[in-house]
Amino acid sequence: MAWHDGTVTAPLTPPHQPGPHDPWQAPPSGSHPAPSEGRTDNPDTATELRQAAVVLVAVALAGIVLGLLWLWLAPRVPLVSDDTAVFLKNSEGEEAIGADGTFVLLALGFGALSAAAVFWRLRRGGVLVVVGLALGSLLAALIAWRVGVWLGPSSDVVARAREAGRGVTFDAPLELHSAWVAVLAWPFAAMGIHLLLTAAFGPRDVEPDWSGYAGYYDGPVQGPLAGPGPGSSPSPPAGGDRT
Repeated sequence: MAWHDGTVTAPLTPPHQPGPHDPWQAPPSGSHPAPSEGRTDNPDTATELRQAAVVLVAVALAGIVLGLLWLWLAPRVPLVSDDTAVFLKNSEGEEAIGADGTFVLLALGFGALSAAAVFWRLRRGGVLVVVGLALGSLLAALIAWRVGVWLGPSSDVVARAREAGRGVTFDAPLELHSAWVAVLAWPFAAMGIHLLLTAAFGPRDVEPDWSGYAGYYDGPVQGPLAGPGPGSSPSPPAGGDRT
């Protein structure tokens, strides 16, 4: 006797109606990832550009204060003339190195303060604010350098030696011997402190709530992909007739 197996089966659900546990079905109503609360008040691009411009100008103007402090605190290099040439009064003095060190220490302090102020006022500021802080710090260091040189002793050493007279001590022009190292101290300090503050106290994105999907994807698989139920015997090979 010949018999036909029942290996060809129809899906348990019509094609136009997905199963209740279809992984590609839209999530159930009321179950969706929670929105990130950390981005609700992030500024748009135009606002961020304005904030970056304000930061750049404010930090750059602070360079005037650094220049005045450097002029006040930097040690002077004493010079002396004998009517034929100008010499260092103390050839082993460290006043020139002290001027550079004073500028670097002040720049590091101003960099830390500017980074803390920007982070406190614009904690949720984006990349443009950080760029404004970096450019403003570099511009501020350049302004401080020029202000100290401009307001300090004249760079015309010969004229000052003639004015002072023979054997009279006068101050050398205020200058930076390692100019770019000193100028970059402010922006490096500002970027480093701002990065540390952002990592330690910056806003955090809230993790999405996936609890609404737990019962949706944990149900049994139905339809053609479902395997044989418990206690059922495997079907014979498709298309096989047994006599």
